Amino acid sequence: MKNFIFSLVILLSTFQLSAQIVVTQPEYPTQLDSIVLFFDATQQGAEELLNYTGTVYAHTGVNTNFGNWQHVVGSWGNNQTQPALTRLGPNLYKLTIGYPRVFYSVTNPSEIINALALVFRSADGTKQTRPDIFVDIYQPGLNLIVQNPQVEIKFGDPQRSPAFVKEGETIPIDIRAVEIQTRVQSITLFVDGNQVAQSDSARLIYNFNYSNFSIGAHTVKVVGVDTANTIDSTLFMMFVNPQIVNSPLPGGIKPGINYTSPVTATLALFAPYKDFVYVIGDFNDWKVQTNYFMKRHFVNQDSVIWWIELSSLTPALEYAFQYLVDGKIRTGDPYSEKILDPWNDQYIPPTTYPNLKPYPAGKTEKIVSILQTAQSQYQWQVQNFQKPPKENLVIYELHIRDFSTQRNFQFLIDTLSYLKSLGVNAIELMPIMEFSGNLSWGYNPIYHTAVDKYYGTANKLKQFIDLCHQNGIAVILDMVLNHADNLSPFAMMWWDDVQNRPAANSPYFNQSATHPFSVFNDFNHESNATKYFVDRVNEYWLKEFKFDGFRFDLSKGFTQNFTNDVGQWSQYDQSRINLLTRMADKIWEVDSTAYVILEHFAENSEEIVLSNYGMLLWGNLNHDYSEAAMGYQSSLNWGSYKTRGWNFPHLITYMESHDEERLMYKNLMYGNSLGDYDIRNLSIALQRIKLAAAFLFPIPGPKMFWQFGELGYDISINFNGRTGEKPVKWDYLNDLRRKNLYKVFRELINLKRNFEAFSTNNFTMDTGGFIKKINLYHPTMDVAIIGNFYVGTLSPSSNFSTTGWWYDFFSGDSTFVTNPNQQVTLEPGEFHIYTTVKLPTPEPGLLLDVENIDENIPTEFSLEQNYPNPFNPSTMIRWQSPVGSKQTIKVFDILGREIETIVDGYYDAGSHSTLYIVNSTLPSGVYFYRLQAGSYSSTKKMILLR
Repeated sequence: MKNFIFSLVILLSTFQLSAQIVVTQPEYPTQLDSIVLFFDATQQGAEELLNYTGTVYAHTGVNTNFGNWQHVVGSWGNNQTQPALTRLGPNLYKLTIGYPRVFYSVTNPSEIINALALVFRSADGTKQTRPDIFVDIYQPGLNLIVQNPQVEIKFGDPQRSPAFVKEGETIPIDIRAVEIQTRVQSITLFVDGNQVAQSDSARLIYNFNYSNFSIGAHTVKVVGVDTANTIDSTLFMMFVNPQIVNSPLPGGIKPGINYTSPVTATLALFAPYKDFVYVIGDFNDWKVQTNYFMKRHFVNQDSVIWWIELSSLTPALEYAFQYLVDGKIRTGDPYSEKILDPWNDQYIPPTTYPNLKPYPAGKTEKIVSILQTAQSQYQWQVQNFQKPPKENLVIYELHIRDFSTQRNFQFLIDTLSYLKSLGVNAIELMPIMEFSGNLSWGYNPIYHTAVDKYYGTANKLKQFIDLCHQNGIAVILDMVLNHADNLSPFAMMWWDDVQNRPAANSPYFNQSATHPFSVFNDFNHESNATKYFVDRVNEYWLKEFKFDGFRFDLSKGFTQNFTNDVGQWSQYDQSRINLLTRMADKIWEVDSTAYVILEHFAENSEEIVLSNYGMLLWGNLNHDYSEAAMGYQSSLNWGSYKTRGWNFPHLITYMESHDEERLMYKNLMYGNSLGDYDIRNLSIALQRIKLAAAFLFPIPGPKMFWQFGELGYDISINFNGRTGEKPVKWDYLNDLRRKNLYKVFRELINLKRNFEAFSTNNFTMDTGGFIKKINLYHPTMDVAIIGNFYVGTLSPSSNFSTTGWWYDFFSGDSTFVTNPNQQVTLEPGEFHIYTTVKLPTPEPGLLLDVENIDENIPTEFSLEQNYPNPFNPSTMIRWQSPVGSKQTIKVFDILGREIETIVDGYYDAGSHSTLYIVNSTLPSGVYFYRLQAGSYSSTKKMILLR
């Protein structure tokens, strides 16, 4: 019996495609035909390539009697070996295969090609069709095609994908015989083993009438015979739906997965405008069965909830399941806390997600949800974390993929001491809820309440947050509620296949965004369904994971109004204010101290209203700080909430976020120069980042910086594509110049967090010229900051606020000021932070440039005691070298057995450090680390406490 995917669409003579992602010429190809494929990127499964303008490549092989995906051409992402498609027009492509046995080098005569296997991808491999595409290759003789109903038999048992009959409905069964080098003699149709129709032509039609068949499954078999008495047959199933039971939703049950006991769970799906819903899953072997037909709670046409109680579940056992909506849409639960992904889970290493349940391959398709009763609960060590005041936040924004060599939560746990030492009091995680693919920035979410497994387990994320709280660090989640990607259940359940966009009756999405601030599928935030969803999602992450607040991506899109967008500004929109304040109120009902941070960039008058309401707003000063750091004139005044006319210090000013070009990259590429002073020189470029930071952190109000900015990350945001993977540069710690930058950031953050003057509401800024000045006034002390952003020496007047003794923070020097406006001489890039109270002086040499750095070179080798000690799971090891040499640091156990080598290479003269992240399998105990540099050797003891 031959298995086919049915309901093929004929390729029109104009080669325009209709409702099929791939069609062929000839329409029913054999392995002996010359074949041309036509790919339509407007069809379902090609959403990632819709309107893509680059070259599309084919990752392709064949399914044969020897197995699937045989004879693959080239390797994934290799544009030199994989075939490129020819663009015929917008979203329409052609791929000429020719004779498939030649194209795929199938030389064994006994190997028979059954299908072409294809994935179409972008040139950089980040966009692709999903799922895999299979184009049937027909064998000479009689081939039966089921034209109607639309059924698939790729899930093994036909009861996993039947055709459905609703009450009072008649379905015509339409069978066509494709005759290749033969002629049909007869086609016979059997239902439940009984012959019901026969035809001696190449087509048979039989009307399957609901009233003639009982509720449940009915097997349909088609047998074709050609004139040579060769038989072909196929088998599928018709399923007669029961009558819908209208029943109120049980008390306390809400949309999603509700655990009612260790052995029961109630599933509830909000799905108006749908005819019927089944639940399929592990508990019924993914077969459609009448006892998994969902009941309906009908309030009105716009408010319908389908629900079912599952019983006899095994406590703590994971069950995979889906909703089968209207007999054709397979989707997980929108409020799933865990999903299985048939395309991406295979690339998750077991070290990141141990014992991951396998996808039910061959039984269903697309994403499935997980339910699990009697789950063990994470035991929180910190129950009532006291958040840092929002006006004093110093936020470290990071993306796990590009911060972590292991790309997981465990790495964040292992390196938290690095961030604690830096002094930040908040970490902002870029989106970690399930999104399309594994390597995304995360702004293409699909399941908003499920932790993306590529980063690790939900409990591992909780452990990270708990550890942050133990160390006084808040954790902020980057939340994406402006839009969702196509694999979101909300998109899949209400989708317009013809126009390839959300359907007009979607309770959640606009068919097209009503404003210019959106990507993917735009949520209608005026919809009650969307409001409920937004509140549920926010409440979930606050309660279940104890996140301390959210940064809302593209908050300017929370509107149904079109407003002009000029640069980063847009017109005042009261409806948007109403939606955001409503959402914030709901958040504060859950946690009155939660941070609500907006990526807004709207008209300043609108931002003032939102700031006054208690929200924090991003202040993007990337362009201004970049220009200043590069040695060009710019003003930093807009980094002050007072300059903007705000009443409260609710502006989160930053030089870099994930979304902007890196300052160091621009310094090295476009920096200004004068004589020997060239900002494109690495050492000078790093000095300019110190200068810029000295005019960022001291400005009163919350601040943020992007990962590795404290080490001078100098790789372009466009490396490997804007959102593509970036090198993880922990090796920067081996460069004394970059470590000094880290230490300067640490000292500036320490000033901001620990001295009240840096939170004063009485301050002035004069940052419009090359000489920039900031003055802070507070009863405890005054602060005067002055810096030269030019590439040559300048002699400005100083900005001391009073006469008397002033203290230079970084040098520790004191000066008696008799004239507050006395003239000073500043070399290019030179800056000073003066205070009227002497503060603890940082270690010497932090502001030295490359020309003077040898003044701080140690005179002898030394190995310092690791810090912290005892430690778990990481500790910093520092040492000094008077000369450059080959150097190693090895770790040994108490018996002298070598555990591992953590340093091995040539190091210049100077101070060095390395972050030692202990192997997770290493037990608690006493260990030794030994520095070897030529004839010099030194050993220290350290203690690991699990």
